[in-house]
Amino acid sequence: MRAAPRVFAIASYMRDLSVVVDRCPAAGETLVGRDALEAPGGKGSNQAIQAARCGARVALLAGVGEDAAGASARALWAAQGIDASAVRVLADAPTGQAMILVEAGGENRIVIAPGANQGLRAGDAGRVRALIAEADLVLATLETPLELTEAVFAIAREHGTVTLLNTAPARAGLPASLWALTDIVVANEGEAALLAGDEAALLRQVRLAAVVTLGARGARLLQPGRSPLSCPPPAVAVVDSTGAGDAFVGAFACCWAAGDPPALALRHGVTAGALACTRRGAVPSLAAAADIAARLPGAEALS
Repeated sequence: MRAAPRVFAIASYMRDLSVVVDRCPAAGETLVGRDALEAPGGKGSNQAIQAARCGARVALLAGVGEDAAGASARALWAAQGIDASAVRVLADAPTGQAMILVEAGGENRIVIAPGANQGLRAGDAGRVRALIAEADLVLATLETPLELTEAVFAIAREHGTVTLLNTAPARAGLPASLWALTDIVVANEGEAALLAGDEAALLRQVRLAAVVTLGARGARLLQPGRSPLSCPPPAVAVVDSTGAGDAFVGAFACCWAAGDPPALALRHGVTAGALACTRRGAVPSLAAAADIAARLPGAEALS
């Protein structure tokens, strides 16, 4: 039996409040929503939890406030079997929050207030050097400071640990120094266009692979010198797409860290992302490994 892959995450955390609406309000308009749901979220934390549910041994670095939401985050990670020993509790910043409007059909609109997530600094990377060195893969998003991500990725490069950057929430003009330390990038279509113009240019920014997620059409994997691979998702009844991209990244990262073929990692990611659309909320919708395996599309789905 092979050892569980090790994943280290720079884990942004948000306390999510989502409300279902028939449509988003216009400027100055107030609408009546329904089914308000408060649940844990944050892209980095969601991805770490999905990787753990897929069988990875996960450790993370995060910043939370000295408040009830921060305590809830630490309890959540402990319950998921995640090593949160490196988490910083900041007395001068609240735990991050996200406001989510879920429209009919499952599409969402999200606004975040990062709070303690922005209290992390590049110097925090030194505290987790051993965790980075023993990891098979390091995960990061753009919800935490870029200087921290670059410092963590530099340590990962020193130790031969694969780095994966999820470019959400999107921002233009990422520094060349960060791209130089990035092995794998995962972006949606809009992010890929903003960052590089097209998929081929996105691939040239990194060392090993670029993945472009395509929503209801699944995802596409590009690697140097190989033909692109596309994988459609299994058919599901979409309830809420919140967390779908994070589910993709967490499942994909776990498979890649385990040394699985990239095509298999793609299929796992697409399936996890689809299953995440079948329930409300981010963390509540992240599937277990067995559920993902049961809905995994066959190799013939790749094109």
